[in-house]
Amino acid sequence: MELRHLRYFVTIAEEQSLTRAAARLHIAQPPLSAQLRKLETELGTTLVNRTARGAQLTEAGRVLLDEARRILHEVEQATRMTREVGSGLVGRLALGFIPSASNAVLPPILRQFKAEYPDVTLHLQEMRPDEIVDRLHDRRIDAGMFYLPFEDPSLHVRAVAEESLVLALPATHRLADRDRVRLDEVSDEPFILPARHGSMPGLYAIVVEACERAGFTPRVVQRDVWLMQTIVGLVAGGMGVAVVPASMRRVHRAGAVFRSLSDVTEQAQTAVSWRRGSTPPVLRSFLDIVTAGPPAPDAAPE
Repeated sequence: MELRHLRYFVTIAEEQSLTRAAARLHIAQPPLSAQLRKLETELGTTLVNRTARGAQLTEAGRVLLDEARRILHEVEQATRMTREVGSGLVGRLALGFIPSASNAVLPPILRQFKAEYPDVTLHLQEMRPDEIVDRLHDRRIDAGMFYLPFEDPSLHVRAVAEESLVLALPATHRLADRDRVRLDEVSDEPFILPARHGSMPGLYAIVVEACERAGFTPRVVQRDVWLMQTIVGLVAGGMGVAVVPASMRRVHRAGAVFRSLSDVTEQAQTAVSWRRGSTPPVLRSFLDIVTAGPPAPDAAPE
């Protein structure tokens, strides 16, 4: 039994006439009659009685009509869903990201992606950058977002956003009433640095580079804090100062203030990473938005 035989049969049943069914199907009547006889022979029963009033379904024909309509509907639905999955319109995308990506970079990307691909299910997971890389290698996530620098020959890594760095100070700090400061003005202060994660120096390397370019090596009191929000909390507690991405102004932590740095050109770069090799259609859809010019990061308040 072929699908076209079922389509022919359903059309005959709906038109109640082989002549009208043939016209609707854009075929001649004799070949249509031959196909109907072939279907009846295969099933071993008469499906249509040819009468002066037209084509009338037998009891077996009425049973087949219900089943044929269900089968054709399911085939049509499966075909549509397969095409949509193949084009990246539906499916599931697992994305790992560092928590600070949700402050500015990630929200506009997600808004655009959901607007363009509403039938894709997003599975979002906050995690450390080294966990992101591990889960990419283990195929537990499709893509990840973290700070550069980072290199891995088995992964694509592409910068997708950058933002300036600001100085986080205790609210009682001597420089807290200034709008802009130079980094070398805090060269003697205790520093809170973001953590390194194995082969992923990330923001740690950027902050150290900025300090060294300003002429000093930071005096570190805390160096393995991986959450930006925790760094700001330690600053608010008077543990030291920190250089953080400008989007951390959103944290609004009592006891901490943020000041622009007039002598720092380094920027925090957020990258997207995914496995080399075959790229699933849903992931291609996501990468098209992220790498071809995603919306600008949400602006941080001054």
